[in-house]
Amino acid sequence: MSYLDPDLSGPWAQVLEDRFRDAPAERILEEAIDEVFAGRIALVSSFGAESAVLLHMVSRIAPDLPVLFVDTGKLFGETLRYRDRLVRLLGLTDLRIVGPEPEEVDRHDPSGVLWRDDPDRCCFVRKVVPLERALSPWRAWISGRKRYQGGERTRLAKVEAVDGRVKFNPLADWSRADIARYFARHELLRHPLEADGFRSIGCMPCTDRVAPDEREAPRAGRWRGQAKTECGIHLGVREAARRAGLDSSGP
Repeated sequence: MSYLDPDLSGPWAQVLEDRFRDAPAERILEEAIDEVFAGRIALVSSFGAESAVLLHMVSRIAPDLPVLFVDTGKLFGETLRYRDRLVRLLGLTDLRIVGPEPEEVDRHDPSGVLWRDDPDRCCFVRKVVPLERALSPWRAWISGRKRYQGGERTRLAKVEAVDGRVKFNPLADWSRADIARYFARHELLRHPLEADGFRSIGCMPCTDRVAPDEREAPRAGRWRGQAKTECGIHLGVREAARRAGLDSSGP
């Protein structure tokens, strides 16, 4: 894996956080994509329940922006079909699908049930490492996380430094109601699993329908019965590796 100089990304991120702290999402995206990191930035999307908002914004600014999608090999078929349909509808022209190396999966998860026995390691092998490889050419990337989703996202900055890169979170201060209004205003396509009772959608074995008393919990149904709340790609490679009990140089 390769990292940019963290001494570069840290000051950059603080300057940009000061600049964009109160800025609307569209302005952050426009300046990040067209000016600050022109040609050196990518969007990372899970094509989950709320992903269409950020993808739609990007499609109106730079439809040719690289969109990185990590296919873990454990995703719902509905997510893959939704991804393809949304890409066509929005006119996105540079979808890049990445995934774990087969030999790494064979070494760490030969039976295919690592998600059950060690979910942190499963996420590291299937998501964190592939994404780090895919991000290696880029100096910045864009995420769709929001503070209202809770957990480790509560104090999310709009711009941060992670693994020597600058990461933009333009929707950090958006509420669930803001997301719903944007979907309605632009008549965006919804993920089909939402209608089937899913709220936050990740890998199939680790995603469950929400119960009636969980409907207000933003990430209910993920890693049910466990303390785990993040797959690891937003923790930074070293912290994700530590939680997985692995060396951060790779699986």
